[in-house]
Amino acid sequence: MPAATPIRLTTRALLLDMDGTLVNSDAVVERCWSAWAVRHGLDPVAALEVVHGRQGHATMAALLPDRPMEVNLAENERMLAEERADTEGVVPVPGAPAFLAALAGLPHALVTSADLALARIRMAAAGLPLPPVLVTAESVGASKPDPEGFLKGAATLGFAPADCLALEDSGAGIAAARAAGIPVLGIGPRAVPHHPDAHTPTLDTVTVTPHPDGTLTLTLHP
Repeated sequence: MPAATPIRLTTRALLLDMDGTLVNSDAVVERCWSAWAVRHGLDPVAALEVVHGRQGHATMAALLPDRPMEVNLAENERMLAEERADTEGVVPVPGAPAFLAALAGLPHALVTSADLALARIRMAAAGLPLPPVLVTAESVGASKPDPEGFLKGAATLGFAPADCLALEDSGAGIAAARAAGIPVLGIGPRAVPHHPDAHTPTLDTVTVTPHPDGTLTLTLHP
C-alpha cells in the first residue's frame, strides 16, 4: 500500500485555541464541571458535551436557559477561581512544545475562552510559552461560538481573517472560526464531528515552514 500523502496548509498567521489544542486540561474541566452539574441536578456527561470551547457563563446559559445572566456571571467567577486552583493533570497536547517553538518570531495569537489568569496558569502548568498576542475572555463581549475573539486576533496581528488559520478542538471553537471566515485545522477527537477543513490527532504530526514571501506552510504528516 502506498504511503499517505502529507497535507499542506498555507496561511499567513495562526490563531490558536488553548484548551484541547495546546493544553490538555480535560482532567480539570471534567472535575470542576461535573461537580457543578451535580450541584445543579444536571447530568455531568451531558454537561461536558457543552462546556468545551465556551466561556463558563455561556455554558451555564446553555444548560440553565431560564437563569438570569447576572447569576451565571457571578457563578462563573467562582468557577474560574476553582479552575485556577486546580492544575493536576494539566499537560501539553503531544507536539505542542515543539510546535510553539517553531512559531517563535512568526505571527500567531492565542484565542481562548479562558480568562487571562487561567490562560497564564494553564500554559505555565503545561510548560508552554505564551504567544505574543493574547485574546482572552476579558478581550471580548461574546463567547465562542461568536466569532469576535478570532476576528480580534486576526486584526491585532494585522491580517484579514481569510489569511489566517485557526487551530481548534471544540465544536464551539470551530463554529466561531467559521463564522469569522477563517479556515480551521481541527486538533484531536473532539474536532472530528464538526468537519474542520483539515484534521490532525495531535500536534506532533505537524511541522511549520516559513517562506520569504511571509506565508507559512503547515504540513500534516500521516
